[in-house]
Amino acid sequence: MAAQTVVIADDHPLFRSALAQALRKMLPDAELREVADFASLRALVADEAGIDLVLLDLQMPGAQGFSSLLFLRSEHPDIPVVIVSGREEPELMRRALDFGAAGYIPKSCSFEQMSEGLREVLAGDIWTPPQLAEAPPSTDTDRELAQRIASLSPQQYRVFMMLADGRLNKQIAFELGVMEATVKAHMTAILNKLGFVRRTQAALLAQRLLQTEAMPLAVPDTGDDGVD
Repeated sequence: MAAQTVVIADDHPLFRSALAQALRKMLPDAELREVADFASLRALVADEAGIDLVLLDLQMPGAQGFSSLLFLRSEHPDIPVVIVSGREEPELMRRALDFGAAGYIPKSCSFEQMSEGLREVLAGDIWTPPQLAEAPPSTDTDRELAQRIASLSPQQYRVFMMLADGRLNKQIAFELGVMEATVKAHMTAILNKLGFVRRTQAALLAQRLLQTEAMPLAVPDTGDDGVD
């Protein structure tokens, strides 16, 4: 196997070290990069070309829920992302895969299982642990919404996630450095892509993505707020 560049994104130094040691045994020629928070991860993947894989802990400083995974899938869709987590609920694993993870490796996995999973992902496949067999399949609605979220452009995704804390269009425009009319245009596109008619629906969905839980993605049609 050709030399690979692998990013380990986890805020626990001991686990990063253990994972790096395991990777060096499996991929002795690999270039390893380590980051301990989401801001550092964003900067690294933006600045360094040729990253072959990101090993991502969902619960790291600066990240909430599935936001880090969704950001990477939106901004860098060509980089496979494998979740490496202490959370082992099968429903959570299923949701991560619905959102585009190339694999899910529980931290309790043996070295042999981890090696198998990483080799499959680097070969272009999807790897899931045996626990996933216990998870019920995603509903059609959840799968469709996950695909619709994945269809958002990077800028649309940024606007979408800024709805989670109730920011107004003018606040979003100020933070992104664009005109308010541009934000309104993004909002219209977001609602169309998500199949929503209300801004509050998009805001509720964004809030759910900030929770590391496999709660249903479907949100009710409430209010009459449009894109403003």
